[in-house]
Amino acid sequence: MRDSDVDAALDAGGVRNAFVREFVREWAGRLEPAAVRVVNAEDDERLTGEALAAGEVHEVAGGRFFARSYPKDTARSEERTFVATRRPSDRGTYNNWVHSDEIKPRVLGLMAGGSRGKTMYVLPYLMAPPGGPLDQWAAGVELTDSRVVVLHMLRMARVGAGYLNGLADPSNFVRGVHVTGDLDSLEQGTPGDKRHFVTVADERLLLHYGSSYGGNALLGKIAHGLRQASYDGWASGRFLAEQFMLIGIRDKETGRTYHICGGFPSASGKTNLAMMMPPASLAGRYDVHFFGDDIAWIYVDPADGRLYGFNPEFGVFGVAKDTNERSNPNAVAAISPSSRALFTNTAYNPRTRDVWWEGRTPEPPEDVEGWFDWRGDPIVARPPERQRSGAPGDEWSHPNSRFTTTLANVPNLSPEANEPRGVPIDAIIFGGRVRSREPLIRAIRGLPEGVYDGLTLGAEATFAAEGLEGVLRYDPMSMRPFMSYSEGDYARHWLDVLGRARHQPVFAHVNWFQRDGNGRYLWPGYGENLRALLWLIDFAEGRAKGEETPVGVLPRREELNLQGLEVSGPDLDRLLSIDKAQWQREMIGREQHLSQFRGLPESIWEAHRRMAEALR
Repeated sequence: MRDSDVDAALDAGGVRNAFVREFVREWAGRLEPAAVRVVNAEDDERLTGEALAAGEVHEVAGGRFFARSYPKDTARSEERTFVATRRPSDRGTYNNWVHSDEIKPRVLGLMAGGSRGKTMYVLPYLMAPPGGPLDQWAAGVELTDSRVVVLHMLRMARVGAGYLNGLADPSNFVRGVHVTGDLDSLEQGTPGDKRHFVTVADERLLLHYGSSYGGNALLGKIAHGLRQASYDGWASGRFLAEQFMLIGIRDKETGRTYHICGGFPSASGKTNLAMMMPPASLAGRYDVHFFGDDIAWIYVDPADGRLYGFNPEFGVFGVAKDTNERSNPNAVAAISPSSRALFTNTAYNPRTRDVWWEGRTPEPPEDVEGWFDWRGDPIVARPPERQRSGAPGDEWSHPNSRFTTTLANVPNLSPEANEPRGVPIDAIIFGGRVRSREPLIRAIRGLPEGVYDGLTLGAEATFAAEGLEGVLRYDPMSMRPFMSYSEGDYARHWLDVLGRARHQPVFAHVNWFQRDGNGRYLWPGYGENLRALLWLIDFAEGRAKGEETPVGVLPRREELNLQGLEVSGPDLDRLLSIDKAQWQREMIGREQHLSQFRGLPESIWEAHRRMAEALR
């Protein structure tokens, strides 16, 4: 394309920022698209119509939509995700660091001419409620050659040229480039794998090649919202960007709202907790307000010394599997008719214009006629015994099937969700799926102890078929796949940022997944989890004293609000106690885990030694 054609497209899209225009012209020259189009929020309906006409998405009843991704392109790919800088000291245990001088030429070579014959869409966006104190790190531009990616981004970020036109420093924005590539020839999962998902963190440049799926392609979400923002927060010394949920708990009797954020590894209940509804016995007094289920940016406001947090995203990119009216009624409502939700890799029936996934109902639809699985194969073509078996390999939807919907569709969205300053954080919690060692909740005293707990967060694998069930996988702060600099510097940054707060949040660790010897869950979970958080609030405010243990303060049975809940005495005893022998074994694993991290602050090691000594 000629520069004059690019300029005409930018003029038509309302892009006035000279640095954005320069960036687009440069990459139009590299990628050689057939056309350039600027995307603004109001373009959603028109672009959706084009995608429907092209067969890229399909209609779901009630003004919703369905898309399939390439069969080998269904999830984030940690082994093909890299952080690149010019500083070898940024190398960490988990961030897959590569020197930018090595990887940038390789990716640029793969991308050259990669959008020939396609449209290059220009998405100016903001990853924050406008007008906030972290705005200078929130602006970005994604260039993509996938219209479906555009539709997802319109639901996940605040999109529009106006966000970039008015920047205080017009050159200060994240530059993101996504090229789908020829998915049939990328050799996914082989030694010749050509996929590269690169965050060049010290240049604020995102280069993603070889996918059109979710976290690999929606650059505002994980690449900017977590990896790049985490690096920016550390480099500036100003803030933390974490894979955290954020909720508010409103006490209707007092009018006070308490805000809690926290990290949970995969399959540990983060989204269900963020969207939970109070149980019937508590609903008269408490409301739970949703801010976000995946990312929180956290900082200290020097004006009042409080820790504040907000969700930088505009939407929810949720896992469909097991989402139903019991597990997450608010999520079901958020993707109901008229939501314009976009489903990916579920089962689809073009005749009834319906979608289905495992766990949506106890059994798949009885009438299999017209249903296609996530690969696009008709269910009716399977042998009868495999059509509705539910056995591994016979699933109708992909285990990582997704829904994308805007925050505005979530029924319990907080009225403060778009507050530019964010909301004050009263508590930070961590929680992983652990079958026996972790109690229901334990409050943690002290900042180093709280950061130590986050760094040693883990969840037990559930992949019985691979022989891994029960094996703990450490996932520091739930950021293992998203680390962008060394873990030692990361821990120190946590201590520095929170150390500036004159009003410290309380830390706690939760576990909804304790089981007995027969595999039965001891705690009902879902909305009942509110009871543990209410105890934490009481503890933080001095109304509950708890029971001191070597690993933190546990609730006394009489302090836990069990109104309307039936849990047996023996089960409560298990939930509210610890097994010292299990914890002593755990401390050995923690020491090995922490020993991987170069330059870990001494205060973290001291917290580790204090707990180990108390357990003797």
